[in-house]
Amino acid sequence: MSNGSDAMETQAELLAALRNPRVYPWPAEGVEVIETHISTVFLAGDHVLKIKKPLDLGFLDFSTLERRAWCCEEEVRLNSRLAPDWYLRAVPITGRADAPALEGDGEPLEWGVLMRRFPQSALMDARLERGELPVTVMEDLARVVAEFHAEIPGAGPDTDYGSVDSVLAPMLQNFEQLRGLEAAGADPAALDALEAWTQAQGDELEELIDSRFQGGFVRECHGDLHLGNIAWHEGQVIVFDAIEFEPYLRWIDVANEVAFVIMDLDHRGASDHRHRFLNAYLEHTGDYGMVRLLRFYAAYRAMVRAKINGFMASQAEAGSDARQAARQRVTDYMALAQRYTQLRRPELVITHGLSGAGKTRVAGELVAAEGHLRLRSDVERKRLFGLSPDARRDDEPEQGLYTAEATERTYSHLEGLAREMLEAGWSVVVDAAFLDPRHRQAFRDLAEELECDFRILAVQARPEVLRERVKARADAGGDASDATLTVLEHQLADYEPLSEAEAAVAEVVRTDG
Repeated sequence: MSNGSDAMETQAELLAALRNPRVYPWPAEGVEVIETHISTVFLAGDHVLKIKKPLDLGFLDFSTLERRAWCCEEEVRLNSRLAPDWYLRAVPITGRADAPALEGDGEPLEWGVLMRRFPQSALMDARLERGELPVTVMEDLARVVAEFHAEIPGAGPDTDYGSVDSVLAPMLQNFEQLRGLEAAGADPAALDALEAWTQAQGDELEELIDSRFQGGFVRECHGDLHLGNIAWHEGQVIVFDAIEFEPYLRWIDVANEVAFVIMDLDHRGASDHRHRFLNAYLEHTGDYGMVRLLRFYAAYRAMVRAKINGFMASQAEAGSDARQAARQRVTDYMALAQRYTQLRRPELVITHGLSGAGKTRVAGELVAAEGHLRLRSDVERKRLFGLSPDARRDDEPEQGLYTAEATERTYSHLEGLAREMLEAGWSVVVDAAFLDPRHRQAFRDLAEELECDFRILAVQARPEVLRERVKARADAGGDASDATLTVLEHQLADYEPLSEAEAAVAEVVRTDG
């Protein structure tokens, strides 16, 4: 591994010249420069020029001009998947280091990536810090990421991207590299404990990791999905700066990618945003099988950020505020990784109520307040039958999707998903009517079997309010619920209140004011 100090000095003259706005063949009144641990970014006028530092850090190699040229082309290719309107092309920089020309004549002395510019204030990390990132935008982000994951190619059976060794290799490399970065100030005992936990988890999860590879969940992902690489601009989610330099870091399980967003939001203390993103992604994809892997991958992502800040500390001047700030971030990210190693006793919550009572809203409030994962019967019932959540069905009671057999199948499916999540240490709220006491008892038995806390949210409203809501929802469309007034009247006629034993663990929530 080389820090490329000689090459960095050679490149420094060029970087100094690129600070001059007259270098650029488009109007630019000034040039703003952003330094990362691997790139120098020039914001000039309506465009951005990104230059890769001539480094070999082990997990990336930009040490030669040929490597940097290839990586520039790869960066444009990969980012055109999610940000096609923003990534323009790889550009040669010719001329002299002190008088460069973008796409001029002669042999390239450097290569860069040319992009359209959006305001730095549009970055999600900046918006969140200012309190200007609506939590509802997380649903848009979840949809963008879920659709992206559905479209990108999966790893072929002849690759080893999905093997446990390929998963563990970059994880263990984080610990090795942090130990070699004296300036990072990483606690040796904490590194040892986290490394041992990572190795043990890899061994324990090997079968699941392999089955997800076989199931097609290892794909050519973004690879570096955190809020600093996502913008919300003019109502559009823009995901950029995918990893181009190492295929193993982007050919990953989609769970690994989702975990990065979760970790980043946890680090920023944005729990509501985190819960909204994760639940929206899971509901959109139905990939509830990933939940057992999320803490494993989130701890890895925290260590990635710890390592990156370790590099930043090493590149900063000794004794400087920049080095001290980077060292503190190393400590913070390692503490977050340690949090992911600790499991808490999960809770199973079920709703109970008639159509129109507001069960989904109440369950959503629980998600926001306490971070439960939500299972919606309206969504999962349709998924079982190959329908999208917004597909409208006008089946009457005991017909189509709502026969006794279909209902039993739906509740059995919900129970299986809840079991999987609870066993992985996640609290769950199941948003369903639960009008049949047999179904309520089955979930209570599940909680007892798994030694989880159990609670019923009894959501209630007056019949006239229920009728108004069901009619308005059916008229508006766009909701996963297919309930009609006929369905509601059928429920009202057959309604049985909770038993005395159930009432003892129930919380009554009235939604009619």
